Amino acid sequence: MLSVGLTGGIGAGKSEVSRLLVAHGAVLIDADRIAREVVAPGTPGLAAVVEAFGEEILAEDGSLDRPRLGAVVFADPDRLAVLNSIVHPLVGARSRELESAAAEDAVVVHDVPLLTENGLAPLYDVVVVVDTDPATQLDRLVRLRGMSEKDARARMAAQASREERRAIADVVIDNDVPLPELERQVRELWDDLVRRARRRTTARPPQE
Repeated sequence: MLSVGLTGGIGAGKSEVSRLLVAHGAVLIDADRIAREVVAPGTPGLAAVVEAFGEEILAEDGSLDRPRLGAVVFADPDRLAVLNSIVHPLVGARSRELESAAAEDAVVVHDVPLLTENGLAPLYDVVVVVDTDPATQLDRLVRLRGMSEKDARARMAAQASREERRAIADVVIDNDVPLPELERQVRELWDDLVRRARRRTTARPPQE
């Protein structure tokens, strides 16, 4: 099994790269999706978040009001740290559970938005960074996601810098390009990952 950490700044197009990798055969473990699952209604995760932040962060149906919580934590690093201390261990445990269920020769791609910020690079065999110009990120967030420019800039500023992400990368995917070029890069990446996975599998000592 080859464990791959996939990351990139908000609006960099990481989701498109993960989609293409899945189409090639990768097993995807999406940290954002898991983060939603572990604070779903009725979970210990949601109970812990409510205990830390109060019932005002709940929507009328009892689910987590993510925009309201986001407005609280992104304006206060200390409160963001509290939220992360609750959610990150739950996400990590669920991610390990899913990875352990993958086939021995699988390429397992962990889509982790805050991989750089949380110092997680050593956990993966290969780190892939989806890179794009900050101006492109800003345009995508405003034009495609409907964010205000102020909110978009705040979200970008709360993440690692472009230089910090590139510093931990084993592979950089340039997403300031047309889709066919992105597809070519991902195809080459996939071929490389498969070769790495095969080398790891054949290098393992035989089971007694």
